[in-house]
Amino acid sequence: MGLVTCCMVNMTNQSALLKLALLLLLAYGTDARMQIVSPKQDVLVGEEILLLCKEGERVRQLTDNTLRIEKVTREDAGLYDCQAYIRGRNINQKLPVSVVVNAPPKVHLKEEVKKVIAGSETNVSLLCLVDGLPTPNITWTMPVAFDPSRHQFNSDRSQLTIHSVARGDYGEYVCTASNKIAEDSATITLHVFEAPEVFVSAEQLIVSVGQPVSVSCNVSGHPLPELHWLNKHNGQTLDSTPGPVRVVDGVLLIDEIMPSDGGLYSCMAVGTSRNASRDVAIHTNPGPPFYLSASPGPTSVLFSLKSLPMNGGTEITSFVLQWRQSEAEQWKEVRVPASDPLAITALKPYTLYTVRLAALNAVGVGEFSHTDTIRTEGIRGEPDSPVLSSDEIKVEGNSFSVPLKQMDDGGMPLLHFNVRYRQDTEGAEWKEMKLSSDSDAVSLQDLSFGSDYQLEVIAVNANGSSIPATFNFTIAEQPVSSRTMTKGSVVGIVMVIFLLVFLVVDATCCYRNRCGLLMSIGVKLFGQKVPGLKLLEEGAGATNGDVKLKGLSTPRGSMQKGVTTEGGQLKEVTCDKAPLTKHEKTQPDRELPIADA
Repeated sequence: MGLVTCCMVNMTNQSALLKLALLLLLAYGTDARMQIVSPKQDVLVGEEILLLCKEGERVRQLTDNTLRIEKVTREDAGLYDCQAYIRGRNINQKLPVSVVVNAPPKVHLKEEVKKVIAGSETNVSLLCLVDGLPTPNITWTMPVAFDPSRHQFNSDRSQLTIHSVARGDYGEYVCTASNKIAEDSATITLHVFEAPEVFVSAEQLIVSVGQPVSVSCNVSGHPLPELHWLNKHNGQTLDSTPGPVRVVDGVLLIDEIMPSDGGLYSCMAVGTSRNASRDVAIHTNPGPPFYLSASPGPTSVLFSLKSLPMNGGTEITSFVLQWRQSEAEQWKEVRVPASDPLAITALKPYTLYTVRLAALNAVGVGEFSHTDTIRTEGIRGEPDSPVLSSDEIKVEGNSFSVPLKQMDDGGMPLLHFNVRYRQDTEGAEWKEMKLSSDSDAVSLQDLSFGSDYQLEVIAVNANGSSIPATFNFTIAEQPVSSRTMTKGSVVGIVMVIFLLVFLVVDATCCYRNRCGLLMSIGVKLFGQKVPGLKLLEEGAGATNGDVKLKGLSTPRGSMQKGVTTEGGQLKEVTCDKAPLTKHEKTQPDRELPIADA
């Protein structure tokens, strides 16, 4: 913006003379500005210069001094001054002319479609950008009644904010801008989605085995989500396929519930943007125990389960153990926590019992197992067999540990436990150890890698010992990275080296000095005629009384043979025996036997 003046300047008197009678104020565009054209820009003091004022393409002055502006834009609005003067006189007059440019309203939208999910924490803003002169007034048309607590506008009403968007807020919102010239409008479409919700007729059902089950489920949301039932126990999706467990029109149906049907079921609402689900817990009685075995003791019966029965959808808390001597009797029972050994105690010795077992959960007692006939053993004051908990064994490297429990001590305090074990190979020897009566585990160390073992544990009191509790286990192969030389290996190698050195030294002593262990063994086996002395005997007849030991050196401390003449016959004098060892001394006063030459 600025003031554009067309004038003639007289440089000699440095006074500005107005050449034109028009003055432009507030010229915004380049087309609305006058152009000043000068044929010569560099002048000297005292010279004259003529500045030519030229109109723009859209703005020009007519011959009658009229200012013409073509194709008016909003930038052409402003204040224009028309100024008249008398040449040579300091007389002029100025007339301001205000030009107002009006523009019809125009509505611009940043978003024509808005999508939100309904909720108490959800807010949405609809923005309407408006242009026009004079400034337009903005009004809104809504599909719902205006609520000051939820609907708020900014200062110029160009933005509408909706708080706590509800499903009923969906629809078209029309923004209208109007001034004295015209009006314009635009529509914003608000899509309000509802998060899926699930409603079930019951969240927990307790049903006896064999009874029917029915659970209905309804889902809501916008758009309406799909409904699915899921068995969370096995991860299978249920549908309308005929069967004992099926879904019909969103209703879960079980004709006759079985223990395996108990558990968690989930009704799911699957939407385009979100999912929702709700669980239903169906509890029933547990199933019968399978893979059950019973073993007798002097006054007890011990049950063993390879696997727990079906729990009916809720945890098995205990077991019911029943027994009787005949069918005419009522069943006697005891309840044992699921974490304890399953044992019936205080029975009569040498007695035949019929026993069975059932699981118990929050619903009730399940079906009983098959019956077993067990004959208890004689009591004799001896303790019952210890119980080795196979479910809690620990094998670490070549070490083994198994928990130990004593159910019945036979009426007398235990003295100790006898433990013996061996490798499960032919000819393997048993290794034995004792444990104190309060021991709660059997721990074995330094076992052989890659071997099967047999373990027997016997409880001992003052009256005797129990039947051995047996257990078989395996020690895995030793990892390559962990193979090390044991202490036994080191001791064996040292003993072998010592034995070899001893044999070498002893052999040297025997053949050089007639001493040592080998020399002693030779004398024992061959008597006085040790191999090597034969040469001495053979050389005696070929000499004239001179004896030479060929190939043999005289042992230290021994007496050399001599030859004497007695009665015309040669007599040989020999030593009683050669020293057997290097350090044996000769007895000087011992009589030497005389042998014929």
